[in-house]
Amino acid sequence: MHVCVMHPSSGFAWVVFAALTVTTMASCTDSRDVKTITFHPQLAMTIERLLADTNAVPQDRQTELNALAQWTAETLHRQGRVDLVFICTHNSRRSHLAQVWAQVGSSVMGLSGIQTFSGGTEATACNPRTVEAMRRAGFEVTEADTTHGTTNPTYHVSTGLSSMFCFSKKYGDEANPKEGFAAVMTCSSADRSCPLVYGAEARFSTPYVDPKVSDGTSEEAATYDASLDQIGTEMLYLMGRVAERVTR
Repeated sequence: MHVCVMHPSSGFAWVVFAALTVTTMASCTDSRDVKTITFHPQLAMTIERLLADTNAVPQDRQTELNALAQWTAETLHRQGRVDLVFICTHNSRRSHLAQVWAQVGSSVMGLSGIQTFSGGTEATACNPRTVEAMRRAGFEVTEADTTHGTTNPTYHVSTGLSSMFCFSKKYGDEANPKEGFAAVMTCSSADRSCPLVYGAEARFSTPYVDPKVSDGTSEEAATYDASLDQIGTEMLYLMGRVAERVTR
């Protein structure tokens, strides 16, 4: 399956749809401003489903996401590059989901120069339940190595278009940018316990409920899937707003 993206430079609102519906959008194939992006088939369907939910992002969430979008667009215009570091306490669940979905969103919206990272106030491991939720959504996730210890494996996460490595680390880890980035706090605990993020140029708070609350219960998979869906929807919303501002 392909996802067809109306590039922001066309001046049109961003449009994304699965190849199954491409015949109903003939004009898309006629424009030089359109590029076809190949995601893994299941992921393409998840993207399409979540994009349909971006209009339902609550107003209070939109406010903070719009502020982040404005900073991102302004920085992208000024520097040609933006680094976003998503931070939660353990860098095991929410921050990783935000990292991968923000990268997907930038690809979907035809944005270049945006790099996403994640970290915690402490390091543990990228939780296996997070990995399984990614797989159910259509990401291809494999264990790459155990450089950071057998209890903290590094995962290779592929979208079909791009890939990234996920492992638990503190936000100041050498794998992350040291200055000029936006710190995006994805949990209220890290937001409270880390009043100063060294090197950050800007700071935003987009807290999510920790799916850990359902670990070991019959609701576990459903809770992680719901968390992935919420974060994915909001990251797609975010990058859509960035794309609008970049083309103004």
